[in-house]
Amino acid sequence: MGFLGVVQLLESVGMGTGIGWLADPKYWVYPLQTLLCIGALLWYGKAYQFGRPGWLWVLGAGLAALGIWIAPQVVLGAAPRLEGFDPAAAGAGFEIPSLVARMVRLVLVVPLVEEIFWRGFLMRYLVRENFDSVKFGTFTPLSFFGVAAVFMLVHQPVDWPAAFLTGILYGLVAVKTGSLISCVLAHAVTNLGLGIYIVMTRQWGFW
Repeated sequence: MGFLGVVQLLESVGMGTGIGWLADPKYWVYPLQTLLCIGALLWYGKAYQFGRPGWLWVLGAGLAALGIWIAPQVVLGAAPRLEGFDPAAAGAGFEIPSLVARMVRLVLVVPLVEEIFWRGFLMRYLVRENFDSVKFGTFTPLSFFGVAAVFMLVHQPVDWPAAFLTGILYGLVAVKTGSLISCVLAHAVTNLGLGIYIVMTRQWGFW
């Protein structure tokens, strides 16, 4: 979240300066964010209790969330989202590495980091401050819908309906399976499908 704020700050500072790395920092900030998050995941890996996956919930929720995200363009005919992280903008020779880094971030890093935070921490913290004493997937209206609402708010406003429904789906996965890895994998299924859709349609605005 901090890195996303850094991107916005640098963009506001660099706008109109003509300095590429400052005016459009996402092409170097996002890879840096990915590396540091991978490092943190490896460093703290033994602290996480992932449990066992519930595959029906993983695939069902992951694909349902994917459908929710792409429905406006595929079903409702909304305008394509072409503005965003275009790997070709990284420059000659860097397009493939930039695309690979972006996909690693989307499919591996984001599901782990976000589900550890949203469902692994915050959903339990809203039940009890001593969240370690709360079983993963414990349901209360505040924790369930509160996390879905905050999950929605950290996305772009145009994505709020999809993000809120996705937050509910991943929350259901947590409640029904009681395993963190199920939420991570459901999120990864959604993001993998979305990544493939982005590359095929070149709708970089979904990044």
